[in-house]
Amino acid sequence: MTVPDHRAWPGGSRMTPWKRFVAAGTDSFEHDEADALIGRDTDLQRIRSLLGVGGGGGALLLSGEAGVGKTAVLHALAEAAAADGARVLRAVGVEFEADCSYSGLNQVLFPFQEVLADLEAGYRDALRVALGFESGSPPEKLVVSEAVLVLLQTLATEEPLLVIVDDLPWIDRASAAVLGFVARRATGVPVSFLAASRPGSHSLYEGGALPTYQLRPLNGEAAAHLVGTRFPGLAGSVRQRLVSAAGGNPLALLELPRALRTTQSPALDGVPVLRPPGRRPDVLFGSRVAGLPRPSQRLLLLAALEGSGDLDVLQAASRQADDGYGLDDLAPAERQQLVQVDRSTRRLRFRHPLIRSAVVERSTSGERRAVHGALAQVLVDQPERQAWHLGEAAVEPDEVVAALLEQAARLTMRRGDANGSMRTLIRSAALTPQGPDRGRRLAEAAYIGAESSGTLPSVQRLLDDARRVAPDLNRSLHSAAAAALLILNSDGDVDTAHRLLVGAVETGAHGYDAHDTALIDALHILALVCFFGARHELWKPFYHALERLTPKPPPFLSALGKTFSDPAHTGIAASRELDGLLAELTEETDPVQINRTGTAALYLDRLSEVREAEWRVVRMGREGGPARWYLSGLTHLCLDDYLTGMWDEALGLADEGLQVCEDHGYRAFAWHFLYIQAIVRAARGEADGSQAMAGRIIHWALPRGAHCAAHYARHAATLEALGRCDFSSAYRHANAISPAGTLASHVPHALWVTMDLVEAAVRTNRHTEAAAHVHAMREAGTADLSLRHALLTQASAAWCATDDDEALRLFAQALAVPGADRWLFDFARVQLAYGERLRRARATAESRGPLSAALATFEHLQARPWAERAEKELRAAGSSKRHSGTSRERTLTSQEREIAQLAARGLTNKQIAERLFLSHRTVGAHLYQIYPKLGITSRGMLRDALGPQSPLEIQQ
Repeated sequence: MTVPDHRAWPGGSRMTPWKRFVAAGTDSFEHDEADALIGRDTDLQRIRSLLGVGGGGGALLLSGEAGVGKTAVLHALAEAAAADGARVLRAVGVEFEADCSYSGLNQVLFPFQEVLADLEAGYRDALRVALGFESGSPPEKLVVSEAVLVLLQTLATEEPLLVIVDDLPWIDRASAAVLGFVARRATGVPVSFLAASRPGSHSLYEGGALPTYQLRPLNGEAAAHLVGTRFPGLAGSVRQRLVSAAGGNPLALLELPRALRTTQSPALDGVPVLRPPGRRPDVLFGSRVAGLPRPSQRLLLLAALEGSGDLDVLQAASRQADDGYGLDDLAPAERQQLVQVDRSTRRLRFRHPLIRSAVVERSTSGERRAVHGALAQVLVDQPERQAWHLGEAAVEPDEVVAALLEQAARLTMRRGDANGSMRTLIRSAALTPQGPDRGRRLAEAAYIGAESSGTLPSVQRLLDDARRVAPDLNRSLHSAAAAALLILNSDGDVDTAHRLLVGAVETGAHGYDAHDTALIDALHILALVCFFGARHELWKPFYHALERLTPKPPPFLSALGKTFSDPAHTGIAASRELDGLLAELTEETDPVQINRTGTAALYLDRLSEVREAEWRVVRMGREGGPARWYLSGLTHLCLDDYLTGMWDEALGLADEGLQVCEDHGYRAFAWHFLYIQAIVRAARGEADGSQAMAGRIIHWALPRGAHCAAHYARHAATLEALGRCDFSSAYRHANAISPAGTLASHVPHALWVTMDLVEAAVRTNRHTEAAAHVHAMREAGTADLSLRHALLTQASAAWCATDDDEALRLFAQALAVPGADRWLFDFARVQLAYGERLRRARATAESRGPLSAALATFEHLQARPWAERAEKELRAAGSSKRHSGTSRERTLTSQEREIAQLAARGLTNKQIAERLFLSHRTVGAHLYQIYPKLGITSRGMLRDALGPQSPLEIQQ
């Protein structure tokens, strides 16, 4: 038999793969990640194994609910089979051809018109008539079935065959009978059959008892990945709610984003009442809905718009509607398997997300408004939901409803749902009569988008809309705050943002009322802008406004005015206020308050007291919460990690923060994370990487007047130069942050380079400048700010001491500060300096203790230049061993040990991260360090390496 080139066949072509699955001698599918089916690798492997493509053949019915991805799986399997050398024959059930006999078989065999001539005459003629190639009397179905079996068996001698039938219920009955006959008899030859159908649909394939593979919905992780890949512009909270609403159904996951109202940005919207475009939901479920009695349809509409399925609410609302329907009208919908009622929870559930869509799609706007109105009347104890339903029921501006929606937005914001609050304010503005209140509400929505939710492109549109409806909006506090954030995150500069905010604050009609939320929000953003600028004159309008607030400023704002502005000179005055703020964090759920407290705690070195609360904010961000809060939480954790020696975690969180900045356009906050990368790399001796990161910060900061960011970059440069023993460069960089002899006014980061500057000055024979700087530190009382600053102040004084005894006494006092060893790197540097001074004072034996301790810490931190310096000093002190512990390669920290033990028990990186409150990237980084320390190369070797006979020393 001569077989035509399969590449020319419309029904059996090996199409250019849109994704390529390759079975490279295994059952695993290797594919390009960008094109791969998401979450279906296991299904594909199992189905392929059951089909026996290329082997003894097999037949399988792929069953799954509408939209679960059956067609996509069929296509993936077809591509995999074609790539392995099989010929794929396909047919798709079509509703309007369901009554056309053998139309399905025609799709499968159309490419073989010429090949039919090689069959026996009876089979040839029967097939040509059945397929419509010739006219004649209808052939016997059994003859047609046997002819197809013979044809496929013959073709399979040339190359394996895979016959795929999609949407089997719509295949005409004659074709289904033939294909079912062949599928059950094509054994021992490389012919495989795969058909797809929904559960409960009837076909001759099912009647023939073919084995069935149930295709399940995607799991949560795969569903989130699918939506994130296909709709990267969706806000995180929208993505999370969409994934929850879709129940793992891929079609719903892909259709629901398109169903977001076209008048609203997907970045702003949640999962609204769904009105999918086109007819797909109607094709899937519309006819079943349409076949219900009218009261049942109205009740389903009530359930669709109510959302929770609470039967008590549905019953009360149906009575309120008084439109001739009640809960008894659920029965027809239950019989049609459109809904299911859980009697234990008294909840109604739609069996498929698109059933809800189809119900809403078939309703009129008047019917929907009536239902929303009825629901609003019964939800009086749920003000947010009641306001939303009132808003949906309204057809014209209504200030009463708009005000209720605004109040609901406040409640939503207090729950931490910035995106929900923003949506509600936008709806409130839409229902506000023409006038300043409409612009004010739009401006507040814009502020929330900029400060919280991370929807910067939408923010600009909202501000433009607000200015159109309220031309004098320039005095609006929320408008100014939102615009200032846009300026910082674009190509604008600090001074422009500052002028805009100050103008709005000083001309606003707020009366400096401390209870005015807009005023407090604007002052908080003003403090941020002033911090970026790091100049005293920028802070003066903030101080002036703070003094005028009545009855008194909020505690967080008062504390910020002291600890975030000029902490060297005013930070200690905020200690009591900060105590109160930190005491409230245990029960605090508002991420805004948590972040604001963290900011106030930063320069008093009290971030550890915010740590647990900030992890709550970060986890909220990872789950789709507001990006801006997410970034603040990551920033505070990164800084605390750096100070306390958890550098690998700091780097992991910094990578995470940079990605969030990139995803949401928060360019103005990326420098925090670049700083972490620069400072850790500087300490570890990675000069090129550190300088590159610091350079990126400087390149962004200087043209915008963001001098604080530049100070952070120079701090990294200072430390990198100290590590290289380039003390002249270190002095130059530190002096650029705060000149020797002064703690520069309103330069908070001057506190972090005090000992750096003094050490560099002493090592370059600038003893006068070093002494002047220590005097400035003591005069400002920096030792009272925190235990770390007490350590740094005493150590700086020791550096300046010319008398050995005095220097050694001061170093000993510094190291004796209670709890100072928590600041791992700073403490080890003081130990190193103490050991060096002891050795030079000829107390050689005494020097070995602090030098060995410093070396152990530097090696733990992988601070290579500092470890080399400590080791050199130890050799000079006559030590024949590197330090008192074991080598770094065979030492695990307690955290590394805990991670290794959990990994050895089979936990994934994500599970370990959740248990230890780390990021999964941090866990991965730790494991990367753990393997060489244990002398292993894979996760599977951990259990043996951690056994009771392991000679590891655990450094507590």
